[in-house]
Amino acid sequence: MKDWARRAQGGSIPARGRSIRPVLPLEPPMSESSAIHVQGLIRTYGANTAIDGLDLSVAPGECLGLLGPNGAGKTTTIKILSTALKPTEGHVRVLGLDPVDQAAALRGKIGVVPQEIALYDAMTARENLDFFGGMYGLTGGALKERTAWALDVAGLADRAEEYVKHYSGGMKRRLNLVASLLHEPAVVFLDEPTVGVDPQSRNHLFEVIEREIKGKSTLVYTTHQLGEVERLCDRIAILDNGRLVSQGTLPELQAAARAASGGSGLELEPGVDLEKAAGVLREAGFRVRVADGAPSLEDVFLALTGKALRDEA
Repeated sequence: MKDWARRAQGGSIPARGRSIRPVLPLEPPMSESSAIHVQGLIRTYGANTAIDGLDLSVAPGECLGLLGPNGAGKTTTIKILSTALKPTEGHVRVLGLDPVDQAAALRGKIGVVPQEIALYDAMTARENLDFFGGMYGLTGGALKERTAWALDVAGLADRAEEYVKHYSGGMKRRLNLVASLLHEPAVVFLDEPTVGVDPQSRNHLFEVIEREIKGKSTLVYTTHQLGEVERLCDRIAILDNGRLVSQGTLPELQAAARAASGGSGLELEPGVDLEKAAGVLREAGFRVRVADGAPSLEDVFLALTGKALRDEA
């Protein structure tokens, strides 16, 4: 049995009053026709292994939520996929291109929204967009049109000539997002794009993602806010210690969690009072605990990755 299977079988998921065994990984849908195709990916830093034999595939137009505790390997994976870091071993293709040998060609087809704000404070919003658009090869009328689009989508058209150093955190995050979309990339990597923003700016970012790129581009989305994944992502992959420990849609993960509970179930007809039925069973000598609904994504996540605090190296 593989190490991840041993680890997964050792925990339990608290599901509102009962415990269930954790979700074992679903087989990854591997295909060379995928927008992102990774097999046997390894990345080491001296004696430390950040990515340990990762297999992952993302279909064209899919939004994959990449989850994991601090130090799980999420950002390292994104850096490799986006040409910023070379793998130690493994087969990696993004849009059919090798991120190492064909890095220049790939960079023109992808967008990256990093954790850290990647803007120039001493430039205006328009100047930033003109600069990044030029880096992506946009010129003339095309650059002017896309810059105007980006300012409008970010809600910054009336502040376009202000220096970015005077922007709030939410304004910078919105500008950071649209700057990565100027060239209409086929794949977009969003590495915790809502860190430190207020609820209104976070909701605006969600609306931009849903309206402008979701379903049109392939998305890889990392976050520690599980509600964001539930709202935006088609499928979820959970990493821990550089390994894939589970993946699937949210309903698939929840169904697998229920199936792995190892306990008996009682199905009631519609309209039956659950508490009254439980009372009858208790009077008959049965031990009963009522669980309402499936385990949450947080339940699944904690069972697979553990509850111990992690300090990122």
